[in-house]
Amino acid sequence: QVQLVESGGGSVQAGGSLRLSCAASGRTFSRNAMGWFRQAPGKERDFVAAINWSGGSTYYADSVKGRFTISRDNAKNTVYLQMNSLKPEDTAVYYCAARDYSGTNAFRRDYDYWGQGTPVTVSS
Repeated sequence: QVQLVESGGGSVQAGGSLRLSCAASGRTFSRNAMGWFRQAPGKERDFVAAINWSGGSTYYADSVKGRFTISRDNAKNTVYLQMNSLKPEDTAVYYCAARDYSGTNAFRRDYDYWGQGTPVTVSS
């Protein structure tokens, strides 16, 4: 059974940092693109960042560009999201997702596997 399990969420003050992790189990995702999405209360689930199978290509939403960094360790079957200079508007539940393709993609409908999410709260 495929599982994506996020960790690292929590509460932080504005300007602070958090590092999210997403550990995959049940199969290897070393040839799959991975992504992070987030959903704030009462809003749609939005794209945050994506990384291709090798880690050589990344893509970010404009709202996080320059502040967030996505990376992966295929040996550990894990993808990360380093979040710096956090703002209150970054408050959301963050979801890890995986595609059955190797290239990056920003569309929620194109991801095949999802984690349960980890909450992030940024206070002002």
